[in-house]
Amino acid sequence: MNVENFLDSTYLKLPEQSGLTTEETRKKVIELTDEAINYHFFEVMIRPEYVHFIKNYIKEKSASVKVGTVIGFHEGTASVEAKLAEAEKAIADGVDELDFVINFEKFKANELAYVKDEFLKCTALALKHHKTAKWIIEIAALTDEQIASITSHIRQWAEESFAGREQEIFVKSSTGFYKTEGGKPNGATPEAIKIMIAHAGKLPVKAAGGVRTHQEALDMIALGVKRIGTSSALALSGKGTAPSSAGY
Repeated sequence: MNVENFLDSTYLKLPEQSGLTTEETRKKVIELTDEAINYHFFEVMIRPEYVHFIKNYIKEKSASVKVGTVIGFHEGTASVEAKLAEAEKAIADGVDELDFVINFEKFKANELAYVKDEFLKCTALALKHHKTAKWIIEIAALTDEQIASITSHIRQWAEESFAGREQEIFVKSSTGFYKTEGGKPNGATPEAIKIMIAHAGKLPVKAAGGVRTHQEALDMIALGVKRIGTSSALALSGKGTAPSSAGY
């Protein structure tokens, strides 16, 4: 199995989070992209400010690696208007896929009308421009029952409003930045992924964070995920090992 086809090679840390300078961060993003080109990973997942540069960089290399970015990252609490504006800018910069952080706090507060409006408007924008939309539900912030519920709602809204385009709308597990207590995982777990897949219907599922080895990637694919977000793409492909600093 070509695990490479499932991998979104990811780097989303700001300089103040990584301890790197702005220039070092830029170099890190270039290295990530070169690795994705050389090993034929499906996509690089980077912050919005790098999309235009990296899209052109890949074009100059005559490569086919997709470019994805995050919207409303990482708390998901930005307004719908702010998320739309951020997505529009990324689309103008040439992005291929948009990973929106759903307002999971609104969902937990049972403000479903707000969450539905956000989902419909942002997804419509992405699909209008033929971009894949992925919705990050932040499983570490949710109970198993909430994971099932929010996944079911996303599936229902997608089926009602975007019938026939379900394969372009993912449900994604995690940002990888959520602060957990007691050493609990903040990324994808097999248990949560099983719940997501059981309730996602035709919508594909992306496991993000927590998948660190080739075997773990194979296990996730066996469960039914269609994409894996990782800062250890080389290790997951079976062609390297995860760096000690890998955190996603």
